[in-house]
Amino acid sequence: MSSNIGKLLLRLMLGGLLLFHGLYKLQHGIGSIKSMVVGHGLPEVLAYGVYVGEILAPLLLILGVYSRVWAGVIVLNMLMAVWLTNFKGMLGLGAFGAWEMETTMFYLLTALAITLLGSGKYAIRRD
Repeated sequence: MSSNIGKLLLRLMLGGLLLFHGLYKLQHGIGSIKSMVVGHGLPEVLAYGVYVGEILAPLLLILGVYSRVWAGVIVLNMLMAVWLTNFKGMLGLGAFGAWEMETTMFYLLTALAITLLGSGKYAIRRD
């Protein structure tokens, strides 16, 4: 039972926190992401994938609908974020000593853990 509660907490934490990033982008647009995508020689339309990775995937992860799949989408979203920022911050520290890639790696590795562990018992559609 405790491992199922742990999986639920991971899903709620990752989905809940990442959803704030998606809602911000929904309110303020994704112009900067479009610029980065085009700057890497990719079609601008790929920038809209951020809505899948930061709104749709977190919502379905919270609900526990095919959690492994949607956590995998978040992993890909975060890998794309690292690549689009040209690995900026990979070796740097922030103003208070935190790793500059800390938030991105938190999301990436938590999503990877859910991909490996699955949704657990408390999900709408367990995998």
